[in-house]
Amino acid sequence: MRNKTVKHDPRNLLTSLVLVFPLFLIYQVGVLFTLPVLNGADFLTVFLFRNLGLSTGSYLAYTFAVATGFAIAVAVLRHRQKFDPRLIVPVFIESSIYALTMGSLILFVMTRGLGISPRLAGGDGGFIAQQGFGARLVMSLGAGVYEETVFRLGIMAGVAALLEKVVGLRRVIAATVALLLSALLFSAMHHIPPYGDPLHLGVFLFRVLAGICFGLLFWFRGFAIAVYTHALYDIYVLIVR
Repeated sequence: MRNKTVKHDPRNLLTSLVLVFPLFLIYQVGVLFTLPVLNGADFLTVFLFRNLGLSTGSYLAYTFAVATGFAIAVAVLRHRQKFDPRLIVPVFIESSIYALTMGSLILFVMTRGLGISPRLAGGDGGFIAQQGFGARLVMSLGAGVYEETVFRLGIMAGVAALLEKVVGLRRVIAATVALLLSALLFSAMHHIPPYGDPLHLGVFLFRVLAGICFGLLFWFRGFAIAVYTHALYDIYVLIVR
């Protein structure tokens, strides 16, 4: 029997859901041990705890409800798409390669192409860098899931669809505008108090370029790879480096 090559299909929503959902669950449970520290893009959890004063039991019930919704979505998508578990290792390896090389690529562009010192691009990790190992790990996973959901799956994909289907722009132009807009908003979010970094040009530009990298991965390689690359990159920066 001929062996078939396993390929990751960026358009396969079922694959992305199955691969990303474990990170979501780990973060959702993990924040119970990191409160009041939450990911800045996790607007829903911030609202639940800080605005509604949700109890731990109610929060776990909400997480269980989301897990149930995920199971239903997977059951529906299985009628149209197929998930191959052999994709898990290739996606993880590919994302790891991107995560370990992305920072060096961005610094190369900044120093050689834009003449900006890498010392201005590092940032200090903000309030999160001052937390313990467990909190930083949870926040890294949350960044991968929530920031990619908000800025790539939500803003980038949404703006691109709006500009193409409603405004009538060519697909490549719509995608480019959406990519740049999502990257700018992504960078700006990291400077919002109380946990954001002080606003400096080098730090802001570094994150804009990072947002562009994540956006390109999302567009060409799919949501799951963008999420895992982001999470692994943050783990590398906040924990390993």
